[in-house]
Amino acid sequence: MLLYVLGILIVLVGLGVSIGLHEIGHLVPAKLFGVKVTQYMVGFGKTLWSRKKGETEYGVKMIPLGGYVAMTGMYPPNKPGEAPRASTTGFLNSVVEESAHATRGEAVAADEQRKQESRRGIAGLVDEARLASAETIAEGEDHRTFYRLPVWKKVIIMLGGPFMNLVLAFVFFAIVFVGFGVPQFSTTLGQVSECLIPASSSATSCSAEDPAAPAAAAGLQPGDKMIAVDGTEITSWDQFRDTVSAAPGTPLAVVIERDGVQEIVELTPEPNERAVANENGQAVKGADGTYLTETVGMIGATPASEQVRQPITEVPAYVGQNIEQVVGIVVRLPERMVDVWNAAFGTEARDPNGPISVVGVGRIAGEVASASEIDVAARAQTLFGLLGSLNVALFVFNLVPLMPLDGGHVVGALHEGAKRRLAKLFGKPDPGPVDTAKMVPVTFAVVVVLGAMSILLVYADLVKPVSLFG
Repeated sequence: MLLYVLGILIVLVGLGVSIGLHEIGHLVPAKLFGVKVTQYMVGFGKTLWSRKKGETEYGVKMIPLGGYVAMTGMYPPNKPGEAPRASTTGFLNSVVEESAHATRGEAVAADEQRKQESRRGIAGLVDEARLASAETIAEGEDHRTFYRLPVWKKVIIMLGGPFMNLVLAFVFFAIVFVGFGVPQFSTTLGQVSECLIPASSSATSCSAEDPAAPAAAAGLQPGDKMIAVDGTEITSWDQFRDTVSAAPGTPLAVVIERDGVQEIVELTPEPNERAVANENGQAVKGADGTYLTETVGMIGATPASEQVRQPITEVPAYVGQNIEQVVGIVVRLPERMVDVWNAAFGTEARDPNGPISVVGVGRIAGEVASASEIDVAARAQTLFGLLGSLNVALFVFNLVPLMPLDGGHVVGALHEGAKRRLAKLFGKPDPGPVDTAKMVPVTFAVVVVLGAMSILLVYADLVKPVSLFG
């Protein structure tokens, strides 16, 4: 139980560090570009600790599920000559009261008024956000606002957070690849079957009538290392497997090493029919529509697995694969959330490759830390890999082009740059900063949707969690 809790704590600390460095990715360039930053907070909710240094308050909040950097002047002011409209927080109540006393002839007018009030309510929401942003600007510090920055500086600030998560993903996966290594098939035998059971058979064990597997007939044993075949040195299991597959019914002179001593055995692979597969592992059909087969050799032996440390150059490709997988999940998120709903409230199994919440990640970390069947190094390796995957998810998710995510701010900045470039191209006046405050209603909608998805994922991770060990 103690190790289970320790695994959860490791992930929570790792998540906190990842979030903290994400916000530092925003904080540092913002300060370098002269923007006034009033707050740097890790977490949401009640403040547990804070300290003000210079003009910035640094702190930690109770719920470690995010963070923020508060910069002055995120939204530009109203256009010159346009006065802000007052927000109408109680317009629905007034409409209901009016409708109760309206005559039949006044119903149409009341309906139109209701539509206008609704529009004013949304506009008031935008104005409140704009005014709240204006209130953060002290007298004489308008030049230190975010909205006055050039487009390229805005993009750098908003991409700084995801960039830090990408760097952390590289660091964690580098620890896994270079420090611990990854499991690979070795040239040493792990298991040797007593017989060959055809794929069409339902038997699960050997009978007296079954012929001995070629490996067993040749006297091979688990732990034997393949050194050479017919004079060719064996450097990988794939090479040995391909050599065996290409020699059905052909005797092979195999040099093995057993207990430090080399010896030669004669091994004759048994011919076996199997489906022809393409480079993606899919069965290939012929011109007549039937699946093609080929005759290959098999010996009834499987390799042992070993940890092989990888060069640092292997890390970028692995991070890229993780990014591609997460992008696939995000693109299909509505469909995936339907699957999560069906699993949580029905009998369907949970997809282990689908989205999970922080609760789910914590449970997996607890399982890994308390798994006595694997050694400590393997547990540490898995936890580092889990933190690497978590940072890839933070990197991809924050680039989604919707407010309030970083990607939404980047799109807003790029839109501003495009408008200004077009205006200059056609000799028109500078249109000024894009009024991103108009996206506040969309921001609220996104927050509500994300909140609902988070609640569903947490519930699913409690009632039907994803488990690495079945």
